[in-house]
Amino acid sequence: MRWLVTGGSGMLATDVAEVVGAAGHEVVPVGREQLDVTDARACDVSVAGFDVVVNCAAWTDVDGAETHEPEAFAVNAVGPANLAAAAARVGARLVHVSTDYVFDGLAHSPYGENDPLRPVSAYGRTKAAGEWAVRAAGGDHLVVRTAWLYGANGSSFPRTIARLLAERGGVDVVADQVGQPTWTFDLALLVLRLVDARVPSGTYHGTSGGRGTWHDLATEVASSLGYPASAVRATTSDAFVRPAPRPAYSVLSHDALAAVGVAPIEDWRERWAAAARAVVNA
Repeated sequence: MRWLVTGGSGMLATDVAEVVGAAGHEVVPVGREQLDVTDARACDVSVAGFDVVVNCAAWTDVDGAETHEPEAFAVNAVGPANLAAAAARVGARLVHVSTDYVFDGLAHSPYGENDPLRPVSAYGRTKAAGEWAVRAAGGDHLVVRTAWLYGANGSSFPRTIARLLAERGGVDVVADQVGQPTWTFDLALLVLRLVDARVPSGTYHGTSGGRGTWHDLATEVASSLGYPASAVRATTSDAFVRPAPRPAYSVLSHDALAAVGVAPIEDWRERWAAAARAVVNA
């Protein structure tokens, strides 16, 4: 199959291209220089001839979206609408990557794939609109929500923690936000499994198993690099006030994966142990 991957050299797109190529598929990654997803005509031209389109292009500046919501909407909602319409016209399967930010973060049990969307930030609103646009196009699609991504090919939380530990010897990290740290390489493998399994159109959650806090993840990073647990000090979100609200609870269920017989990503601690060397040279 021929795969088109938007998002160019981004952290997730890079791993998707690597994984898909290694599986024997022809894959073409494109950045904004090659394809502006907000341009409907350009999407029509670029999507033609491909069997699968993976949309990793996104406005990911969560805080910046608070003051630039129209610009974020263009990339996160208009872009997916254009790609979905183009893919539907040529019969390609669209895999659209979404986020936990479409939920309000107030739950106490994992969010289901069909739970109501209640975004509380501009970023979340634009991503929720992108999901709606993909579904409304009526083509063959997979909406894959993920969260707390890290990888070897871009800036990420573990790499920031590694740098701060090297510079300061210790770091304060919030312990009151709960989620599922997810390696982009694992998410890329899951996308490939979903497409290969020809699962029905719908929404799936692409996060690691288990749950943990940012403090938990930072402690694992520190341990991988030989630092003591005391190098990571617990604090609260009140100590890091930012323009956009962060979900306090971002755990997503994997019921839809189970229903189609596709294995979810394993526990995040196990996957961090596998990822550490690639991500922070541990």
